Order: sequence, then C-alpha cells, then structure tokens
Amino acid sequence: MRYRKLGRTSADVSDIGYGLWGMSGWTGSDDRESLESLQASVDSGCTFFDTAWAYGNGNSDGLLGEIMARNRGKRLYAASKIPPKNWKWPASPDDKYGEVFPPDHVFDYARRIREKLRVETIDLLQFHVWDDGWTAHPDFRKTVEELKRRGWIRWFGLSVNRWQPENGLAAIETGLVDVVQVIYNIFDQAPEDKLFPLCQKLNIGVIARVPLDEGSL
Repeated sequence: MRYRKLGRTSADVSDIGYGLWGMSGWTGSDDRESLESLQASVDSGCTFFDTAWAYGNGNSDGLLGEIMARNRGKRLYAASKIPPKNWKWPASPDDKYGEVFPPDHVFDYARRIREKLRVETIDLLQFHVWDDGWTAHPDFRKTVEELKRRGWIRWFGLSVNRWQPENGLAAIETGLVDVVQVIYNIFDQAPEDKLFPLCQKLNIGVIARVPLDEGSL
C-alpha cells in the first residue's frame, strides 16, 4: 500500500480508501461480513475509511467504530458525513441553509457520530450535500469554527453534489474546507476543469468517490 498526505491536513492516508456505503441499509448487507471485510482492508494496509450517518442511520459509523476499537494500535482515519436535515439529495439552489444544516442539527449529528465511532475527535466531518449559494450564510463559518473549537473534529469537508464539481468552489475559497469529496473516474473527469486546479492551489485534500463507477469498471 502507498500513502500520501491528505491536502493540508496532517493525515498520511492510504492511496486506496474504503467506502462503507454498501455495508448498511441495503438488502443483503450483513454486519459480520462487513466487519470481516473491514478488518481485511486494515490488514492490507488501508488506513482511510469514509462513512456517513445516512448509511443505515449510523450503522456503518458503528461498524467503523468497532473496527477502530479492535485496532487501537494502528492509526486509522475516519471520515463521516452529516445528513441534510431535510434528507434531500442532492441539494437544490432553492433549499435554504438554515433548513438543511442549522447549528443544532449539525452539533447533534456530530455528537451522534462521535459516539458511534467511539472517538472524542472525528478526523474528518463532511456535509453530505452542498450548494455554493449557502457560502455566505454566517452560521456556516460559525458552525465549522465551533466544531473545531470544541475539539469535536480535526478537519472539515464537503461531499459535493453528484455531477456538480464546480458547486463547491466558493466554499473552498473561504478557507473553511480542508477536504472535498467528488465523483471522479474515467467516465467523469469534469473536476479537472476547475475543482482540481483550485484544490491544488490551496492544498485542499481530494477524495475521489465512485472511482470504479459504482462497479461498472
């Protein structure tokens, strides 16, 4: 396994990360098999794991928390995501920030995720949807800064909307975003146009999701 620095964070993560979406909330998913698969990835050198509360209403966070507890001697990095309060994917320009990520909602889910992961500080906490029209909302900056001030998160990130890699550029420019997650594979390389150059300029970490096009590759 090869490792690299995740943008401007201090994390040296494995080139290949493990996404937990398929482990919870799907027909046929089995926690025992999921734990075996996660442990096999750890044994193979994987150190970066991406989950979300929406994956089985916290179940995948709990599975990752179990694996991290079993491997306390290894530095594993956990990334999770807070669901939008309206449970709507993707975000729409008509959605109001205060109705999607109000502070009490963000802090509540950050607390829940910490408990599921069994950690005091979440390595990377992401908003699971985003619209750049929300960037100037004062609660956005206040909330991210407060999460870090409390020591609940190390780094903050955005999971940008499907096929909208440019809908996150303004947020990145604020300096609040440490990592961005975006679809990138041989079929969809739109992030190369504007998102990747900006991330390179500002040293923002990039998580390439759906690298195998959801299994078609």
